[in-house]
Amino acid sequence: MMTWISLGVIVLIAFYVACNLGANDVANSMGTSVGSKAITLKQAIIIAGILEFTGAILFGERVSRTLATKVTNTETLAGAPQTYLIGMVAVLLAVGIWLQLATRWGLPVASSHATVGAIAGFSTVAAGIQAVDWPTIGIISSSWLITPVMSAAIAATLYSMVKFGILTHHNPLQQLQEWIPWLSSALLGVFGVLVLPRLSQPIAVFVEQHWHLKLPAHDFSILIGGIAIAGLSSISWRQLARQKQVSQESRLQNPVEQQLAKFQVLSACFVAFAHGSNDVGNTIAPVAAIFYIRQTGTVPLGEFDIPTWILVLGGAGIVTGLAIWGKNVITTVGENILSLAPSSGFCAELATATTVLVASKLGLPVSTSHALVGGVVGIGLVQGFKSIDFSTVRSIGLAWLVTVPAATLLAAGLFLFLQIAIG
Repeated sequence: MMTWISLGVIVLIAFYVACNLGANDVANSMGTSVGSKAITLKQAIIIAGILEFTGAILFGERVSRTLATKVTNTETLAGAPQTYLIGMVAVLLAVGIWLQLATRWGLPVASSHATVGAIAGFSTVAAGIQAVDWPTIGIISSSWLITPVMSAAIAATLYSMVKFGILTHHNPLQQLQEWIPWLSSALLGVFGVLVLPRLSQPIAVFVEQHWHLKLPAHDFSILIGGIAIAGLSSISWRQLARQKQVSQESRLQNPVEQQLAKFQVLSACFVAFAHGSNDVGNTIAPVAAIFYIRQTGTVPLGEFDIPTWILVLGGAGIVTGLAIWGKNVITTVGENILSLAPSSGFCAELATATTVLVASKLGLPVSTSHALVGGVVGIGLVQGFKSIDFSTVRSIGLAWLVTVPAATLLAAGLFLFLQIAIG
């Protein structure tokens, strides 16, 4: 009964969805860096590819579980695993089609909106409105509203400090030298607090098993974070000392912005990692649910393990999609909302990474595009309203609003079609 569709076909559909996710959403991690000329498009694709993949493998499981088991009241479909399986296939197709259309138009839509809307759409058609877990939908929807505001506030605060503490100083290059350790600490602090506890766990287990040493996980994370911050700060100081007399004929034509471009590349790496940790769930959650049903013949009702190969599939598809189709959305985010320099791009990206990694730790499927657009707009408010292209912001906002109902209707229609075709 469960073999009406082969696992190979499901994998191909999932890879297609992940490609569209990469083409659309990965632009959020690298768009500002490309727009500010800190890195080239080719470099962006390579950097994003590595870190998106890493974030998906290490942090993608929690958000995937939320989408697979908590958007739908799975108890209402517990007796109909075949229906749930068909519904998740419809979700995959609906999300993939909508993301492909949005990417073609160069609009950075929210894949989390599409996935949640699609799951709610098929669930309503399959078992009625009571099949949707509305409290969970409410929490997720609230996070969508909070995300851009939080990112905008962080970006505006950080950019104000950089602008008035460095850029408008009578000797900005000397002032930057004093600020580099603090900027380094801010970057590594975000990474250390939100990511290192997860990364340190396997290291601590290895040390305990092979060297018979018991390391307190919390203290071990702080130790690694402290070493990393000190190391990066030291490197940053020496780097600035070596390049103090940088040529005015450099690509950025500004030694301060040239130095800040290095920070922007690091912050872009964090955003790529954060995006992989959160948005990969939009692809692999339906696949994980389908695989679970095929293996057990039952609907997942709570916590369940997601096989590593599914995380790898999602990460690989994201990277492929970015490389093939990502240019349009990168241009929209990085160039069409606001004219960005490395100083402003760095602030927008650090704010985005912080916001999205917090959501990933909480298991909330938020929108990286919400966070980054919010961060860019927050910087624009500091620079002045006239610096923001509100026509682009309106187009993006409209795409966000349309995404949920569009994905809901698409998934509902595809679910009905598949049921008729199979039945």
